[in-house]
Amino acid sequence: MTTRGKPDDKPDEKPDDKIGGDASARRVVLVTGMSGAGKTSALKALEDLDFEAIDNVPLSLLESLVIGSQHEFTGPGMARPLAIGVDIRTRDFGVEAFAGRYDQLIATGDVDVKTVFIDCDDEELRRRYEETRHRHPLAIDRPVADGIAHERKLVSKLRDRADLTIDTTGLGPGELKSLLHGHFGGEGNSALAIFVTSFSYRRGIPREADLVFDVRFLANPHYDAELRGQSGREEAVAAFIGRDEAFQPFFQNLTQLLSPLLPRYLAEGKSYLTLAIGCTGGRHRSVFVAERLGLWFEGQGQRVRLHHRDLEG
Repeated sequence: MTTRGKPDDKPDEKPDDKIGGDASARRVVLVTGMSGAGKTSALKALEDLDFEAIDNVPLSLLESLVIGSQHEFTGPGMARPLAIGVDIRTRDFGVEAFAGRYDQLIATGDVDVKTVFIDCDDEELRRRYEETRHRHPLAIDRPVADGIAHERKLVSKLRDRADLTIDTTGLGPGELKSLLHGHFGGEGNSALAIFVTSFSYRRGIPREADLVFDVRFLANPHYDAELRGQSGREEAVAAFIGRDEAFQPFFQNLTQLLSPLLPRYLAEGKSYLTLAIGCTGGRHRSVFVAERLGLWFEGQGQRVRLHHRDLEG
């Protein structure tokens, strides 16, 4: 699953839907991704959640670091969670080597390991490097764009293996921090973590979404002068959209589609599911439907986190 969006001021995700795994196992988050995408900020955010954050650990030391440091603790669930940064700067780094070390950790049965891939649009990465004048690790003797392209080719398979991908294009450090707090801010269990985001088609479809739904066919409050400045969270806007005769059949069909999918996703071992709801401006219709969908998930006994990516844009 991948995720991107503007977080709400009051996240509504509960502790038991944050991250899959045995609650008694030590939590380990491996943070990797594209250089310049925000891995350092991600590690700092996890450190704020009482993770012990360590960057640029050689892959050959990964297992001894994770397993060996557990001996400092006694009792189930008492080991401090670990967040470990691993990327192309890491000694002996390679996708196959990373996969092998990851599988070794899983095989121990003593740790709950998740991989987070921090990504960003290539043009945005190039702009960041040019603005900061930092040197890309693979562009010592070549243009930044070439280094980015080479790195993306090297890590593409790693992105495919990740449990969670976060696209930081257009996100500030505070927004990235809120997203990570939403996913990893509580103790883990085996539940599917559901993430619903509204968005504006003007700013593009979230690349990280597992499922995308277009609600631009619904009545648009933007053309009502009294409703234009409000959002889909407010009662007057909700009533306006809810009166559209197309809404109820659509929403019923949507929930009937999703109901059988959730247990199947869990059965295949999926930890995260991201649904993106889009409208033209990302302020009225998509926000309203996302809010209603969040309530529906809660009514099904699921715990869900809502973001409205473009509500303030």
